[in-house]
Amino acid sequence: MNKVMYFWLAIKTVLATCDSDRKENGFKKVKSEYSISTVGKLPKIATESSGLAKGEKVNTFWTHNDSGGKPELYEIDPSGKLLSTKAIAGAENIDWEDLAREGDGTLYIGDFGNNDNNRQTLDIYKLPAGKSSAEKITFNYAGQKTFPPAAAGMIYDCEAFFYSSKNLYLFSKKGFKSDEYVRLYRMPAEPGNYSLSPVDSIQIETQVTSADISPDGKTFALLTYGKVLLFAIENGKIDFKLPTGCFRIVKKQAEALIFLNNSDMMLTNEQGQIFFITRR
Repeated sequence: MNKVMYFWLAIKTVLATCDSDRKENGFKKVKSEYSISTVGKLPKIATESSGLAKGEKVNTFWTHNDSGGKPELYEIDPSGKLLSTKAIAGAENIDWEDLAREGDGTLYIGDFGNNDNNRQTLDIYKLPAGKSSAEKITFNYAGQKTFPPAAAGMIYDCEAFFYSSKNLYLFSKKGFKSDEYVRLYRMPAEPGNYSLSPVDSIQIETQVTSADISPDGKTFALLTYGKVLLFAIENGKIDFKLPTGCFRIVKKQAEALIFLNNSDMMLTNEQGQIFFITRR
């Protein structure tokens, strides 16, 4: 990312508020309900943490680097101590952007970063619990016909997803200037080649960089540059129909978020910091 983009991102993050989300979508400001504390520092090997998932042991976590990093997962504790490194056979890191996990410990690695909108196929690596060799899920965006499209159509980028009930739910990052909508996509969590069309969309000012679902399946969260957005889930239906809360979280280039339980969360940024978000 060039210096101009970093400057633009820093300004957008600092200025991010929940006012537009409250006005446009009915979010409630809930910042007073949460406290945010720094709990650790990522190991030097995880120079650009872009995804998080719970580890195989209690109070451990997996993370990874984004574009250009090695196809590896790094197991850490909350303080950031490196516990192990797992090389992923059969995978490459074109632009790893997020991690998802299902209940049995199966991990999904989202190699779908596409800032330039020029990738014709995108990948998700499925890694069964305890394994080091991944299966590949591939997909494309049904609406994209040119690579890249004209500036006004630069909407085919994703950095956030989670697993729920045998499906993966992907959230577009949102264009820098050309488009104010975040799009939701759904696909089976099984190897195959899929063509995706949006199943829902919502107007959000800032770019979405990570997502997760609470263990009880009743809430999902979107991390953006500068804030966290919360949505309720009813009857297992995942969409944007039930926005509930929004709170500012100006923690530099934050790109990874997971639920620790049904209310508390963990956050990392690309500057190597680890945070706990605790419901008061």
